[in-house]
Amino acid sequence: MVDYASKWIDALLEGGESPRGTQSIRRAFLILRVVALGNEGGHGLNDIATATGLARPTVHRLLTALIAEGAVEQRPRTQRYRASKYLNISELRPTASPLLNAANPLLDEAAEKIGDTVSLTLRSGLETICVARRLGSYPIQILSLGVGVRRPIGISASSIALLSTLSSGSARQILHTNRLHLRNAGMTLRDTMQAIKRATERGNALRERGLVQGTKAISIAFGAHGGEALATLTVTAIAHRIPAQRVRPVVDLLRECAVNIERSLESEVRAH
Repeated sequence: MVDYASKWIDALLEGGESPRGTQSIRRAFLILRVVALGNEGGHGLNDIATATGLARPTVHRLLTALIAEGAVEQRPRTQRYRASKYLNISELRPTASPLLNAANPLLDEAAEKIGDTVSLTLRSGLETICVARRLGSYPIQILSLGVGVRRPIGISASSIALLSTLSSGSARQILHTNRLHLRNAGMTLRDTMQAIKRATERGNALRERGLVQGTKAISIAFGAHGGEALATLTVTAIAHRIPAQRVRPVVDLLRECAVNIERSLESEVRAH
């Protein structure tokens, strides 16, 4: 049983969002998510049923459908289930996304100027999802956040930057729903709200200790719609690469990139 999978389900339940929904699609994606968190050996049927809170017959029926669609494999010898080696969720994104078309060359330019890993992240419900990543020229790059990786809002610099564009009440409600995720990450609601306040005052979120030990992260929010930002740009680097005197130059480069993405996106949309 994957520990993260059970924690994710616990957080879902504690947040008042039961996985026992009536929609088969929702249940299928819940199962797929648990299976995808498994190791090469896969999960047994009982493990998946326990993690999802669904009945074994329901899990078996949906697994059969996922196998038929090529999303899940069942190992012949052990009868355990694992995500198909041919499955790549990131490939399901539209290849002609106006945002990515606008951002891709500008992300290349930003990573070249900064020298460290630059990521473009969007909000997806109570999570953030990385939709693009570029590596800089410095020999040591931080690869923990890959394209398609999702994280609960509240634990990363990018989500703090996003929350800093909301009212304190809205931010607190999201964090309350994700409170178990915060605890699992060793964070408290109070500390996170203070981080949001600092990000609001500074105009950027600086995480002095990144999610990976020995790293730092700086994130800015942009693409505001109705006062709420829709995206973030984040630089992640080994800690000594971002001393205090380098924070402002990095933030300025991220803001330049964000402005250019918005301008390019407007042109992209008008062209279509």
